[in-house]
Amino acid sequence: MKSFLAIAVVIALVAASINALLPAFQSTGAVTETNSTGPTQFDFIGNKTVTKIIDGDTVIAEGESIRLLGIDADEKGYPCYNAAKTRIEELILGKEVYLESDAENKDQYSRYLRYLFIGNQNVNLQLVKEGLVVARFSPENTKYKEEILVAETAARGAGTGCKWNGTDWNK
Repeated sequence: MKSFLAIAVVIALVAASINALLPAFQSTGAVTETNSTGPTQFDFIGNKTVTKIIDGDTVIAEGESIRLLGIDADEKGYPCYNAAKTRIEELILGKEVYLESDAENKDQYSRYLRYLFIGNQNVNLQLVKEGLVVARFSPENTKYKEEILVAETAARGAGTGCKWNGTDWNK
């Protein structure tokens, strides 16, 4: 009987220790980062310097990968890849940009999801105006959706840029 009582006390002590430590593990926020829209989750915003251009909608700033929101650029080997990549290099490579978040912090590839501004110019919007990328939105990230869709309609109607004038800019 004494050994049974001793085992019960040990089990109770272990359970109490686990319960005391559990809140510390649950409060790290790591699991909820992409599910939360609270501003404390979005730490990579504000002024950052662009150090590398991956393609027309992905850049590196201060060692972090950033996917531009509201747009979709051609991948390597497709008609507007070179034109979009060259233009975004002209606009922001080596320059300080302002990163603005929307509802989601990161995508499935752990890239930060951001709108980029240089001065008052929305770079994401500018690439659409120039007909180098298309508008593309997830249901969650819609902050500049109206402006970007209007710009795409105007570029398409005017035959602006490689997306809408039929030119293969990779040749």
